[in-house]
Amino acid sequence: MATNLLPALQRAGHEVTSVNSRTLAELPTDADVYIISVKDSALQEVIARVSALSLQPSSQHRTLKERAVFVHTAGSMSVSLFEGHCRHYGVFYPMQTFSKERLVNFQEIPLFIEASDAETLSVLHVLAESVGQKVYELSTADRKYLHLAAVFACNFVNHCYALSAQVLAQKGLPFDVMLPLIDETARKVHELHPLDAQTGPAVRYDENVMRSQQGLLSDREAEIYAILSESIHEKAIQYDQLRLTEDKSHRV
Repeated sequence: MATNLLPALQRAGHEVTSVNSRTLAELPTDADVYIISVKDSALQEVIARVSALSLQPSSQHRTLKERAVFVHTAGSMSVSLFEGHCRHYGVFYPMQTFSKERLVNFQEIPLFIEASDAETLSVLHVLAESVGQKVYELSTADRKYLHLAAVFACNFVNHCYALSAQVLAQKGLPFDVMLPLIDETARKVHELHPLDAQTGPAVRYDENVMRSQQGLLSDREAEIYAILSESIHEKAIQYDQLRLTEDKSHRV
């Protein structure tokens, strides 16, 4: 996250005065916004450390705790982690998967913000809109569901890629052969609802194909296959019933 966010802020014309590790021993006093971007398990500890360091007077003769805005970038962590540590705080959450090896285009990333007060919210709007085009206000409670949805759309999908690669490797096939299929599947959901884009034996519940494929897998992988197939089929039935109901209502 931090590796990608830093150049995005600089491209937007912001001056990044300091970059520190989670073990920071001192804090610069001249910044307007302090962004804490660490793993979730370290967030509370780092906030407490920053809070202690931010007691030092700033150039405006107020402590940083009173003057500056402090935010974290964690999708599943509450804004309330800052309570009692500083006056102005919030969340600045770019919803994207980040890797140090790849820089992403923040203009395409939805940014979700939350703030302790109206003044801080205004600051975060300016900051977010300077680096991205899609900015949304979202509470901690609702952001948990957003992050959950992202786990399904990204982390679980990527795990399925790993399982696919494992199946291919057993027969000496490279994962590259899946890339055109993956790319087309991703392109389709830019235009179609995922339920409309769904294909495969589970949609029509082709038991012969499904039973045969499960027989090629380990017990654990066959279990995953069965759970996913049942869920796909259940959603397909629900979606068909919904469309049928809608069609009838339109004909009335």
